[in-house]
Amino acid sequence: MTGLDAVTLEKAIVHKIGNPSRGEAIRLSPNTLTLNDELVNSLLVKYLLSPFNENDCYQFTHLSDLSMNEVYSYVTRIFEDPSSFLQQSVLLAQLLYAKSTHVRVKEGELYVVLFDKVFFEGSERKAVGIFKSETKETFLKVFAHGQGWELGAEDGININKLDKGCLVFRTNEAEGYKVCVVDNTNKQQDAQYWVKEFLQVAPLSDSYHHTDQTLGLCKLFIEKEYAEKFEVSKSDQIDLLNRSMDYFKTKEQFNLDEFTSEVMHHPEVVDSFMNYKRNFEGNRNFDIDEAFDINLAAVKKQSKVFKSVLKLDGNFSVYLHGRRDLIERGFDEVSGKNYYKLYFDEER
Repeated sequence: MTGLDAVTLEKAIVHKIGNPSRGEAIRLSPNTLTLNDELVNSLLVKYLLSPFNENDCYQFTHLSDLSMNEVYSYVTRIFEDPSSFLQQSVLLAQLLYAKSTHVRVKEGELYVVLFDKVFFEGSERKAVGIFKSETKETFLKVFAHGQGWELGAEDGININKLDKGCLVFRTNEAEGYKVCVVDNTNKQQDAQYWVKEFLQVAPLSDSYHHTDQTLGLCKLFIEKEYAEKFEVSKSDQIDLLNRSMDYFKTKEQFNLDEFTSEVMHHPEVVDSFMNYKRNFEGNRNFDIDEAFDINLAAVKKQSKVFKSVLKLDGNFSVYLHGRRDLIERGFDEVSGKNYYKLYFDEER
């Protein structure tokens, strides 16, 4: 997130949240933080806001009525009446404590913050931030001792590693606000209490998420279903990954029929992909449109995890960027080993 120098901290508080299933307590602070140290404020803003991607937006949801989403309701009260900040932060802490029963959930500090002048979608907005720090690191501290120096050790928080966060912008209130989410711990399906149980947010149905989800779908399909069902080589998988990514990099709009025809080619592969897509959508509770504008920010994000490296034992790594027809795979009966032939015009 950009424009952090202009952000102001209006109110902030810290509560301690344990895991009730382990007998750990909740410790509620009776007072907000004193925010009169400019350096600490600047570090806190950097720690809390830097990890967010403003293109990756969610919204609060509820099965029956949005107003019954507790986090949505508490945040709304903070926006409407900042004097209720302390009371709403306590309610947020108690709710998170009640949701922290999974065995993988760690004890940590809950930060609730009211920000002003957060730059989002071309203007400065108020925002409520809800963050949890779970990971402690040990730092060496040098201090004066007589005529010399000594070393000590202290446990603290690495301000470059936010564990969990939620940033709610004061916009689109009737639809569940626009919300950015960070969850860098407990990513296992059975421990995603932060997103699913506490916040209850869902991705916005916009070009970013349609692009991001479709590329994620392609990657999983190629690495799992395509590899297992059609018994293809690793180079064939990489080739299909490259062609999928090239489609998104060279087109302005996605069209499902066009994509499957140009990239998947074979009818049986297309059928398998469509079945996989239906399961993918059901598991994520997100329906991917058959046509949408391609979002370049989402393409850039996904391109970092689309690997085009063919690793052969521990001896060779071959980067495949295209021209699958210039690669030949075979088996040498004399040595009893597989081999690849690479055809090229010149060395560089």
